[in-house]
Amino acid sequence: MKIRLLIATVACALAAGPFLHAAETETELSKKMDKMGGAFRALRRQVADSSKNADSLARLATIKENAVASAKLEPVMKADKPKAEQAKFVADYQAEMKKFLALVEKTEAALKAGNNAEAEKLVAQMGDANKAGHKQFKKPDEKKK
Repeated sequence: MKIRLLIATVACALAAGPFLHAAETETELSKKMDKMGGAFRALRRQVADSSKNADSLARLATIKENAVASAKLEPVMKADKPKAEQAKFVADYQAEMKKFLALVEKTEAALKAGNNAEAEKLVAQMGDANKAGHKQFKKPDEKKK
């Protein structure tokens, strides 16, 4: 009977392991980025459709709000950098977030002007900036989340 209990306990611990690890690595920054990611995926699908401009602007507002908040945070990867490089790493991250926010604002202006073709191009640029930023500032194990 004790052996069955031991086996069941070990099995539960092994099954719960990945979930416990994910909870440990979730940060305020990752939560903000997840919110931006959800809004961005929806925006990318609908930005060309002018009948959805109001919803697209709402998605952009979510992206903007979380990007502004994210720019004030520091990536977890900072701890992996040597002390002498950490300040520059954070400054580079913040500069890239400012560039991303500029794209968000341009996209917002294009949608408000009814220029969905331009907005679509800007959303593609936002996607490129997103990929480049994650490659540079996101830990490899975080990418697998």
